[in-house]
Amino acid sequence: QVQLVESGGGLVQAGGSLRLSCTASEFRLDYLPIGWFRQAPGKERAGVSCISSSDGSTYYADSVKGRFTISRDNAKNTVYLQMNSLKPEDTAVYYCATARCSSWTPFGSWGQGTQVTVSS
Repeated sequence: QVQLVESGGGLVQAGGSLRLSCTASEFRLDYLPIGWFRQAPGKERAGVSCISSSDGSTYYADSVKGRFTISRDNAKNTVYLQMNSLKPEDTAVYYCATARCSSWTPFGSWGQGTQVTVSS
């Protein structure tokens, strides 16, 4: 089972930026579709962005289009989520997981996630 580790969260003011990282120590991520999901207090976990393994297609939730960018660095075995123009409503715990991008379906177990807090 693929175990992914998230990092890069923090506290930032509205309009600021953060870059989240998703990595694995025992698996190559090059061949896996990876999604970023988030869960805000009192809300269900939801898909934010996803990158396919076949052709590198990227997917974004409407709420983050134009602000977030997902990418891979295969040399570092890492998938990034660059988050710009952050809003208070982006506050959540962010998780990465292997996923079917077309349906925002995650697979495997969840890691600890990384907290993102955006102050107004």
